[in-house]
Amino acid sequence: MDQNLYRKCLVIISMMAMIGTSMAAYAGTPWRRASATFYGDDTASATMGGACGYGNMWDSGYGVATTALSTVLFNDGYACGQCFQIRCVSSPNCYYGSPATVVTATNICPPNYGQDSNNGGWCNPPRAHFDLTKPAFMKIANWKAGIIPVSYRRVACKKSGGIRFKFEGNGYWLLVYVMNVGGAGDIKTMAVKGSRTGWINMSHNWGASYQAFSSLYGQSLSFRVTSYTTRQTVYAWNAAPASWSAGKTYQSKANFY
Repeated sequence: MDQNLYRKCLVIISMMAMIGTSMAAYAGTPWRRASATFYGDDTASATMGGACGYGNMWDSGYGVATTALSTVLFNDGYACGQCFQIRCVSSPNCYYGSPATVVTATNICPPNYGQDSNNGGWCNPPRAHFDLTKPAFMKIANWKAGIIPVSYRRVACKKSGGIRFKFEGNGYWLLVYVMNVGGAGDIKTMAVKGSRTGWINMSHNWGASYQAFSSLYGQSLSFRVTSYTTRQTVYAWNAAPASWSAGKTYQSKANFY
């Protein structure tokens, strides 16, 4: 092989490794059975916010195609950002042809131990249950049903652009909410690197937020993000400029597929 061509190939391979984007797209999971209800009204205004910390769902790009998960599925917040295809089955309230809809996990449906898991305590362990926004529920069934049996499967989260990082905290504590995650949609671990530091491991705070107890003001920041499901890693180099500040959101060029 020509030496110049060989060197060019090495450079390309090295750049791909630095970007860290997996060449294999997330394939999802087989269909499983669960149940589904809905909360809020037709506007889904009551579903803004949520345990994952995404805030206003329109501003963060999730809209009304979202769901709260029972504790079994929520997995202490590691399911935040996962995408599910849901289909109404075996009910006269299902729309003709049992159409499916895709939603993103943004909230938790807490247990209600005062009610039986088959009579009101729909989110009690070990039930797999989806508490959808009303607009999402109405994509698959008559909302007057209240609760329906469903089939569901994990699917790849198709996102436009790179992973977004919303900053909170102060000069000695950086709290980052991670949004717009493609591929499996979820996060296992994160690390941050300042322009004057090495990699600093971040701890899982709650939902889709990670924190570092370090002084990083005045430095451009890069992030190393590893998926909970696939264990694949991407590097978001220089995701935030040295002038970053709490309360702002920064979008990187890196994402999963």
